[in-house]
Amino acid sequence: MKKDLVIIGGGPAGLAAAEAAVLAGARDVLLLERDVRLGGILNQCIHNGFGLHTFKEELTGPEYAARFEARVRALSIEYKLGAMVLSIAPDRTVTVVSREDGLYTIEAGAIILAMGCRERSRGALNIPGFRPAGVFSAGTAQRLVNMEGYMPGREVVILGSGDIGLIMARRMTLEGAKVRVVAELQPYSGGLKRNIVQCLDDYGIPLKLSHTVTEIHGRERVTGVTISAVDKNFKPIPGSEEFYSCDTLLLSVGLIPENELSTGAGVQLSRVTNGPVVNESLETSVPGIFACGNVLHVHDLVDYVSEEAAAAGRAAAAYLAQGERAAGKAIAVKPAGGVRYTVPSTIRPDAMPDALTVRFRVDNIYKNRFVSVYFGEERVQHRKKTVLAPGEMEQIVLKKADLTDAAFDTITICTEVE
Repeated sequence: MKKDLVIIGGGPAGLAAAEAAVLAGARDVLLLERDVRLGGILNQCIHNGFGLHTFKEELTGPEYAARFEARVRALSIEYKLGAMVLSIAPDRTVTVVSREDGLYTIEAGAIILAMGCRERSRGALNIPGFRPAGVFSAGTAQRLVNMEGYMPGREVVILGSGDIGLIMARRMTLEGAKVRVVAELQPYSGGLKRNIVQCLDDYGIPLKLSHTVTEIHGRERVTGVTISAVDKNFKPIPGSEEFYSCDTLLLSVGLIPENELSTGAGVQLSRVTNGPVVNESLETSVPGIFACGNVLHVHDLVDYVSEEAAAAGRAAAAYLAQGERAAGKAIAVKPAGGVRYTVPSTIRPDAMPDALTVRFRVDNIYKNRFVSVYFGEERVQHRKKTVLAPGEMEQIVLKKADLTDAAFDTITICTEVE
């Protein structure tokens, strides 16, 4: 089977990429989704707050997904459900398996990676204790409550203050459970400020920063956990232990891009984001393979996922129409001074759009700092921010007119005191 463009993942990134690619002129597009429905993680996110940027109104996750699904259907874009991609070869041969079609391969002219991310598990945390029932990732608990109709437990402790953990603290409370505490290893929350207020403060749920779970009690079922304060090296402080009785522990300890397919395709990964390294077109190190959404780097707003995915769709359509570009001047984008990473990490001025959004995250909470952009040694942007936090993605816009015929080789994005 041959297809011009294969998009892997039918969540918000895949749907937006498919729509944008077709509108930009791509034909013979195939969207592959391993679940039994389109929409991805949005199907279990029944709370509102989605779509404020894209649709200028508050939507639930399923409502947001449904709008993009309707757009895909209106454009008659082909998609396959229950289709698991097993591998991607560097020559863009995609191996797929499904109940209906069995095992088959697709020769793709271009590929967009939109597989999303997964949760970090208990196994990555090395928490002492047995393996009793009652330990769930926050996303698994969310699916059980919102889609399957099951309550994981009635007395809950949550480790990690990422957005999913914060939202599940509220969700479990609304379903009648008692959320004892949310513990966070870092000295700051990993979630959006609005979620801390709306999901914890509004319900009187305590948040303990610089704390972690140091023991899980119970053999058959969780009976409680021990929480300890940690020092600046994240080591538990002796004598700070507190016991909380509970029957459920939810883990919201970070998200990791689904990068196994990317690795198999020979795509270079970032050591910071664990997602692909991309250029201004969101093209990976393998020509013709693009990446967007949470498989590229973890986003805080789905609206930004859709915006980024649309850019990837347009870039893939351009690649199909024009072929691989001759190697032109490439400018490296470097993070510094509190900035952890940037997407993209290289920019080819001749291939970039008239205005390019560069997204990044900081590595700590900073107050009354400036976000600065340097072209070589010259500072060209200097914008004051009252608060910068790791849980909220930042962005700056670069213009093609300023980079054409550039004499510099690096663009530095950093935070500065003044």
